[in-house]
Amino acid sequence: MDTIIHNLRKSSISLQFFLPFPIGKEDGTGDRGDSSLRSDHCGPSFPLKEITEQQKEGIQMVKRVMTSLEGEDGLDEIYSFSESLRQLCVFKKIEKSSMAWPCQLTIGSSLSIRIVAYKSIQQGKAKKSWTVVDARTSRKEDIQKETVYCLNDDDETEVQKEDTIQGFRYGSDIIPFSKVDEEQMKYKSEGKCFSVLGFCRSSQVHRKYYMGNQVLKVFAAKDDEAAAVALSSLIHALDELDMVAIVRYAYCKNSNPQVGMAFPYIKDTYECLVYVQLPFMEDLRQYMFSSLKNNKKCTPTEAQLSAIDALIDSMSLVKKDEEEGTVQDLFPTTKIPDPQFQRLFQCLLHRALHPQEPLPPIQQHILNMLDPPTEVTAKCQIPLSKIKTLFPLTEAIKKKEQVTAQDIFQDNHEEGPTSKKLKTKEGRAHFSLSSLAEGSVTKVGSVNPAENFRTLLRQKTASFEEASNQLTNHIEQFLDTNETPYFMKSMDCIKAFREEAIQFSEEQRFNDFLKALREKVESKQLNNFWEIVIQDGITLITKDEAPGSSVTAEEAKKFLAPKENPSEDTAAAFEEGGDVDDLLDLI
Repeated sequence: MDTIIHNLRKSSISLQFFLPFPIGKEDGTGDRGDSSLRSDHCGPSFPLKEITEQQKEGIQMVKRVMTSLEGEDGLDEIYSFSESLRQLCVFKKIEKSSMAWPCQLTIGSSLSIRIVAYKSIQQGKAKKSWTVVDARTSRKEDIQKETVYCLNDDDETEVQKEDTIQGFRYGSDIIPFSKVDEEQMKYKSEGKCFSVLGFCRSSQVHRKYYMGNQVLKVFAAKDDEAAAVALSSLIHALDELDMVAIVRYAYCKNSNPQVGMAFPYIKDTYECLVYVQLPFMEDLRQYMFSSLKNNKKCTPTEAQLSAIDALIDSMSLVKKDEEEGTVQDLFPTTKIPDPQFQRLFQCLLHRALHPQEPLPPIQQHILNMLDPPTEVTAKCQIPLSKIKTLFPLTEAIKKKEQVTAQDIFQDNHEEGPTSKKLKTKEGRAHFSLSSLAEGSVTKVGSVNPAENFRTLLRQKTASFEEASNQLTNHIEQFLDTNETPYFMKSMDCIKAFREEAIQFSEEQRFNDFLKALREKVESKQLNNFWEIVIQDGITLITKDEAPGSSVTAEEAKKFLAPKENPSEDTAAAFEEGGDVDDLLDLI
């Protein structure tokens, strides 16, 4: 047996065993229908049956072979018959061996250890190799794609790619950035790096700071005894002192450096450092929430606390056997396939076999992948019913607003504009969570100008004239970009200006602005923007909307109508054969 195992390992041969019974219990068993593998959708299990002594010896032999070849993970490649049927329902990606990353682990300027790192965990993404093909022939060669650069003018003048340059948008400005600038901006390093910056207690690096899309396992270089001894000493020293190393990591000379943590990982068969990336300052998101402890209405009772504790205990995904001293994972996520990946290839397979049929619904075994184990679902029913009793849900009835004498006996003949009275419901509609987060606004910014404008008026930190001047300046800057996204942002500003002008009896100021805006649009030929204004119906404020306005509804409607172009009439006259007298009449 030792010779067979040696030759299998030498030839890099991997094995899988399929048995008529599981290896979980050797004292009497049938096929296991454990909840973690969802046997409810792949047919019934075999009836329980005692296994013979010879079968027990065979199980021990299989375990010995698999653990010798693959370690403890080799036992996961031993399947019962019903498990093998379930495995056939799962699409598997082509497994690729991890590439070694050789480097030098440096501590200071005098200590260097030859290491090699492997990707232990990396976020798996289904490569969607989509390509555009001809719908009739399904051939990529029948499609040709050509990119043309044109100026944003009436003639759409074509521009060669060599005459274009990248630009970085900073507010309303575009900062040109050439390829030379981009190369000079890139971080230049001496090469790959795995340098220890220092050490700290493992308790100082909180679990919430772990980030990145991969985990590296760092070993000593192969056939380097000095490196193995040095790295082993570092690993055991970190483990005994309960400390971790803070590391500067760079994959290659062209990659940006990372800061991460390397902590010791010691198993029976090997030991290594495990590297996890840590965040920089810009990666952190700070949020402030009020404390629930200060609110007496949110203080739970002892019965409620004990009920939640019981629910958490009943939903534990770890099953401990105190007598045998074993721990069983009821929901091993590393053994669960990605449902998105499974659904993708289910659809691709169906489309390849049935090109004209609609896609099938999601298969039941995919839906069951992320269901809680049956054992956990059964155990949590009693705690859930207790929680339902202790946390009753009652319908929240909206309190009626208090009616005052002023509301009942209000004077409808009171003079003065209605905007100078108490705040109306329409005025309060602009309140939002963003207004809470923005704090005290001192000026109209370019990020959210419409909301800043309303906030300044609401907080009375600026006069209407000052706030409107700041808003109109931003509108002009947005229009200078001559791009649709900024056109829409300008429309939000204009709508806010119009609404607040009615509320504050500043209708004449808005009407003067809109007239000047139309002249500017015509002079700069921003026809696309004015079409948006017409579609949204943003016109002058009429005297029906505000008493201080002298504009009638007919005049407001006529304001949006396009002006007649006399040059077009002149051209038409010449086309119809008119003479100079006709032209003078037109003038």
